[in-house]
Amino acid sequence: MARILERLSPLDVRRAESPGLYPDGGGLHLQVTGQAGRSWIFRYWLNKKEKWMGLGPLHCVSLAKARELARTARELLHQGLDPLEERRKAQKAEVLEEAKAITFDKAIDEFIEANQSAWRNEKHIKQWKTSLTTYASPHMGKLAIADIGADEVLEVLKPIWGSKAVTAGRVRGRIENVLDWATALGHRQGDNPARWGGHLDKILPAKAKVAKVKHHAALPYKGMPAFMRKIAELDSVSSRALAFTILTAARTGEVLGLEWREIDLEEKVWTVPADRMKGQKEHRVPLNDAAIAVLTDMAERWHTVEARRWRPKGKARPPKELVGPVFFGAKAGKGLSNMSMLKVLKTLRRPDLTTHGFRSTFRDWAAEMTDHAGEIVEMALAHTVANKVEAAYRRGDLFAKRRALMDDWAGFASAQVE
Repeated sequence: MARILERLSPLDVRRAESPGLYPDGGGLHLQVTGQAGRSWIFRYWLNKKEKWMGLGPLHCVSLAKARELARTARELLHQGLDPLEERRKAQKAEVLEEAKAITFDKAIDEFIEANQSAWRNEKHIKQWKTSLTTYASPHMGKLAIADIGADEVLEVLKPIWGSKAVTAGRVRGRIENVLDWATALGHRQGDNPARWGGHLDKILPAKAKVAKVKHHAALPYKGMPAFMRKIAELDSVSSRALAFTILTAARTGEVLGLEWREIDLEEKVWTVPADRMKGQKEHRVPLNDAAIAVLTDMAERWHTVEARRWRPKGKARPPKELVGPVFFGAKAGKGLSNMSMLKVLKTLRRPDLTTHGFRSTFRDWAAEMTDHAGEIVEMALAHTVANKVEAAYRRGDLFAKRRALMDDWAGFASAQVE
């Protein structure tokens, strides 16, 4: 019996070079697929089905170890158990045991590291982590990710659900994302205790019931011509940036990050790269004459101010072509700060307004004072629209209509005030 079970000698194993199966007996085989490919496999039958289970490569598993593994597998079969299934269970239990060493704080770091390449900017990454370390970590940061349940999640959310509804909603969603990630990697099991639908929505009131949505303060469109006149009187880079933001109905971040390479003055087009857009899609902005006038003014300022302090390595003279930020800041090659346009509003004694609110002013004007189609207005604001409209836009036939819209807007906003 021993001879039937142990057919291979150590010498047989060393000499086995031709591709094929070399039986040792009792279901154990040495599988050779080439000089570099030699491994142990266990062949067995269960419920009238043939199965094969890998036991490891020869360079890691010796003949003696392979026989021991095969013997364990035969014992499981004798008990009516499937060796493959039992190994999967053991591996799963091992993963869960390891998960006990993965705390929620560690999971946050690993989740961010795994996903940050898909996120837009460093600010978003910082906000993501700060919200969790501020509100969630004090309650469950040191807990094993596998042990977090509904009680722990509610301990985080209840204190801020009524007083900081928007923040609480973001924290809940981010906890849910981290726990989903942990489940996908096998670090925890079961339903997500931070999920909203069919779970927390039965325990916590909807955000709409505990907090009113705060809209960006907007200037009534009838006051826009007079307001633009006041902006022009300030005659600063920041005021020019604000005027350009209004004239293009663009987002603040898109204007602050604007570089000369994105501008085609001849075609009167501003092409915002996808990585700077909220929707992660390239956006072409038709530039009206008033916006071009702002850019022309900034070009003159650049040649008199920015070009003189702009010193690329290895160049003694300033470049002849426009480079870098259009709306330059105090440091060479750097744009304005996020607060620059808000400071203009304070100077104009309108701290109640927000730069984003001017997009609402533009939309209100278009809806009440023009016949431009709603989808044209939404495209001008770089909002997602119906697929067929977006397809038309990509063919180019909506761009001319958007240019007409922006020309009308400039004509209204820049009108002389009597």
